[in-house]
Amino acid sequence: MKLNIVPASTGMTWVRLGIKTFMQQPLAMSGLFFLYLAAVTVLSLIPVVGLLLAFMVVPAAMLGLMAATQEAVKGKFPMPTVLLSAFRAGRERLGAMLVLGALYAAFCVLINWMVPMLVDPPVAADATREAMMTPQFQLAMLKNMSVSLLLYLPVLLLFWHAPALVHWHGVSPVKSLFFSVVACVRNAGAFLMFGFGWFVVSMALAIVLSVLAGLTGSADFMAAAMMPLALLIAAMFSTSIYFTFRDSFVATVPGDPPDGAESTENTHNDPATPGDAS
Repeated sequence: MKLNIVPASTGMTWVRLGIKTFMQQPLAMSGLFFLYLAAVTVLSLIPVVGLLLAFMVVPAAMLGLMAATQEAVKGKFPMPTVLLSAFRAGRERLGAMLVLGALYAAFCVLINWMVPMLVDPPVAADATREAMMTPQFQLAMLKNMSVSLLLYLPVLLLFWHAPALVHWHGVSPVKSLFFSVVACVRNAGAFLMFGFGWFVVSMALAIVLSVLAGLTGSADFMAAAMMPLALLIAAMFSTSIYFTFRDSFVATVPGDPPDGAESTENTHNDPATPGDAS
């Protein structure tokens, strides 16, 4: 398995394929995404260890959603059991995925511990509605979000491809983190276009929603539709993640998964970085 360098325009292709694949199986892909959210929410409600468990299952859930997209690409209907793909791949890869989950949880806990220390003043969880409308509170919220995103970005790069590398290529957890960062950095142009593409999609849907709210003359319509719209975009986004992995790596062993359609763009293989990851 070797790194594949793709053109920046491939990022837009990933967005298009994510939307197209989602629309081919909208009930299955949205249902699986909501099932993942529900499972994480339930886990987070468990006293003491709930939040930690919720963090730990994220890499496995990411792999499950990617496996669901792979099934949809093949023209199959993804069943709910596909979310458990990481737990049905044998003891060795299950152990590696659990290690990956533990590392992810550790990083997230560290970020949650650091953010309140770096944001001044801290954002009060029990603030009243009036307090939330003050400029001071809004500024604190902005600082909180900015610091959180800044700290989470390296974690996102580490774990973007890691679950798929562990599951489909048998890469060790630590190596998968390294190869994930390398792949994201070397294909930075494509990932920037990928992010920009989803920003455009989000803004376009928000504009459509605003126009509809204006035509109906109901502010409540805008408020009621915003959350379902955000979840819809998130579900389509999760569908597109599979394509970023599929086109970022080239299998060197015949039949090495994930299989499916050919790469979306004319690409070239980089034999030097990261090299054979197995």
